[in-house]
Parts: sequence; C-alpha cells; structure tokens
Amino acid sequence: MDSLLSVFLICLALGAFVGFMAGLLGIGGGLIVVPALLYILPSVGIHSAQLPHIAIATSLAAIILTSISSARAHHQRGNVPWPLFRTMLPGLMLGALTSAFIAEQISAVTLQQGFAIFVVLMSIQMAYPFKAESSRQLPSAPVLFIVGTFIAMIAGLMGIGGGVLLVPFLTFFGLQMRYAIGFSAATGLLISLSGSLGYVIAGFNASELPYGTLGFIYLPALFGLVVTSVLMAPVGVNAASSWPTPVLKKIFALLLLCVGLKLMLT
Repeated sequence: MDSLLSVFLICLALGAFVGFMAGLLGIGGGLIVVPALLYILPSVGIHSAQLPHIAIATSLAAIILTSISSARAHHQRGNVPWPLFRTMLPGLMLGALTSAFIAEQISAVTLQQGFAIFVVLMSIQMAYPFKAESSRQLPSAPVLFIVGTFIAMIAGLMGIGGGVLLVPFLTFFGLQMRYAIGFSAATGLLISLSGSLGYVIAGFNASELPYGTLGFIYLPALFGLVVTSVLMAPVGVNAASSWPTPVLKKIFALLLLCVGLKLMLT
C-alpha cells in the first residue's frame, strides 16, 4: 500500500510537469511519461518483468483525457479535416488495437531498446523539425489505410498519440499545418482509446504484474498523471506566448537525447 501511495504522489508531480511541457512545447506526454515510469516504478519497489509494457500502456491511457480536450478545441476552431479522418479511421483503429498484442510478443528488453531508439530519433526531429507543406496530393485511400495502420501501430508500441509521425506525413503531402495538427489531436484520442483497450485485453493473463494493474495499465500511476496534467496543460499554453519556446525545445531535445542513450545502455 505504501508503494501505491508513493507512485500516486510522484505521478501527481510528474503529471504536472508533463501537462505543462505539453502545453508549452506542443509535445506528446509519452516521450516523458514512459522513461519516467521506467525509473520511478523500480525506485519505489515496483518490480516486474513486464515493466516496459506497463510504462507504455499507462502512458497511452493517460493520453486519453488530454486528447479529449485538445481534439474538442481543434474541432471548435474547424481544424479537424473529418473526411480525411473517416478515410484513415479503419487503419488507425486496426494499428492501435493490434499494437498491444504485438508488444506482448516482444521481450521487455527489446521493447525498451526500441523505445530508446525512438526517443533519440524524436529528439533529433524536435531539434530540427520537419517542415514541408507543399502542393502534393494526399495518397489514395488504400495507401492511407496502410500508412494509418503502420503509424497507429508504432504509436501504440511506443505509448504516444502519434502526432510526431502524422504531422510530418500530412504536411509533406500538402495539408496545411493547422489541419495536420487538428487531425493529429483527433487521431491521438482514437489511438489512445483503441491502444489502451488492446493493452487491457492483452495484459489480462500476463504474469508478474504488480497489484493495481488493469491489464498492463498501472492505475495508481495513471490516476496521478491525469489529475495534474489536465490542469497544467492550459498553464503551459499560456506560458508559450511569452517564453522562448524554440530555445526550450532544443534544450528539451538534448534532454530527450540523453534519456534515450541512457535507456539504450541500461
């Protein structure tokens, strides 16, 4: 019981940081939450052979609430291209749902190493963002189905909403940035919901899970994260108008790079 309370209290602080940074820098919380949980849980006595699966599943579940508010705000501003969303919906759902069952077949060490490589790549993308709005046309529906499936699968495996992959893809094919970001917000909700459901089902019969899990989702950490992240995200958005966010993004990218390299060597 002491460890459950400790995790909850620590994740309250972590959630505040995640929410603020998400609002300030426009980043997905998974890039912070997953490595943080990989360090926090063992430090308070939560040991499991499934630790990377637990961290990724919990991160994905935490994205649900933040995605709801973000998607709603973008919808009210007319930033969500719903016809494109309906076209990619089947592939996104398929990829997100199957990601948990794929993750279940991957060893904890391999999953952690894969996440570490992903973090390093994302740190580079954050420091040198891809910007390529153009006059290219979006691919055909079958190609969008395949791309949506692949992106949602990667997002589910890494415990993120998928925006860091979707936004560059959509802007490369000519979608305006505001629509790409609005689409990413809407699909982040879909991916996190579908992926979380997959991790609940896939983790029901998993061995060596700590007390307090629902499937692979660790509930004390989840509750702590969502309480404060939702409250602090608007504060981060307000700070973004006056803080030097381009500089902060590069500093944060360097921090992510160090985290990714540390996870590789663990």
